[in-house]
Amino acid sequence: MFSNKTFWWIALLINMGIAAYWHTCHVEELCNTFARVTVAAPAPTSPASVPGLSIRDGDRLRLEAPGNFSFARNQAALNPDAVRTQMDELAAYLKNNPGKKLTITGLFASSEENNTTFPNLGLARADALKRYLVQAGAPGAAIETRNRRMDDLAFSNDSLHGGVGFDFGETVAVPEVTAPVAQTAPVAQTEQGLAEAEKFKDVFQTMDLYFPSGQADYIKTPDNRMFLQEARKYLKADPDKKLALTGHTDSEGPDATNLRLSKKRADVVKQQFERLGIPANQLLTDGKGETVPKAKNNTSAGRRANRRVSIVVQ
Repeated sequence: MFSNKTFWWIALLINMGIAAYWHTCHVEELCNTFARVTVAAPAPTSPASVPGLSIRDGDRLRLEAPGNFSFARNQAALNPDAVRTQMDELAAYLKNNPGKKLTITGLFASSEENNTTFPNLGLARADALKRYLVQAGAPGAAIETRNRRMDDLAFSNDSLHGGVGFDFGETVAVPEVTAPVAQTAPVAQTEQGLAEAEKFKDVFQTMDLYFPSGQADYIKTPDNRMFLQEARKYLKADPDKKLALTGHTDSEGPDATNLRLSKKRADVVKQQFERLGIPANQLLTDGKGETVPKAKNNTSAGRRANRRVSIVVQ
């Protein structure tokens, strides 16, 4: 009797369970809802967008690349790995188009710390690219450098991608100097004033050194110190490049004597530069005597301006 009731109780419970399942899954359609609840996978994080390189000079030159230069925050060292091919083409373009002028504008933010010898990181970055192009064969005289502050520069992982602008000027003829061209602009009245008037742009722009009357050591200024410091770095990085030292005189005295004197002045500066750590085999000396004046020789101020040694990286 007991066993018979137990059987019916078990059957009743099973029947109730089946009914509950049927009502839940087929009437209310809750089972599939539970099955469909999943945890959404996080969306993949896309890397920061890197602006591509685009350089154009009208219809004559078009350089494109998906990558770009990069500079570390607070640094001027150039990483050109993504655009080496395009930079080689740009250097060849400048080399094959004499007189073509390229202006490179380096960007920087005022929040960046400038640890270079340049007035700001913009100029330092532009100069780094210029040095790269010159090493690739571009003529240094064809490239000018400028800077622009942009406080909204976008850094990705503390790197600035791009960071420089390019602007081509009109093709200009490079005149061959067949005779001295007198300078009519006023010149400083003392050797010290002449030396201080020389401003550093980059090592590919000629700078003149001046000497106190009767002395062999040239006058030191912040600008020619900066020139020498940057030239030393450049020459160390590229042993094939040279620093050219060219002596000049005024027109007083015989031509042959002035030629010897101009060469002697260049040799004196070479000895001083050697003592400052520049290898002798990277210093080229020459003398032009009175043949390349920068001012008229008919005044004492003009003659003073012509007694100089010009330095430039070649």
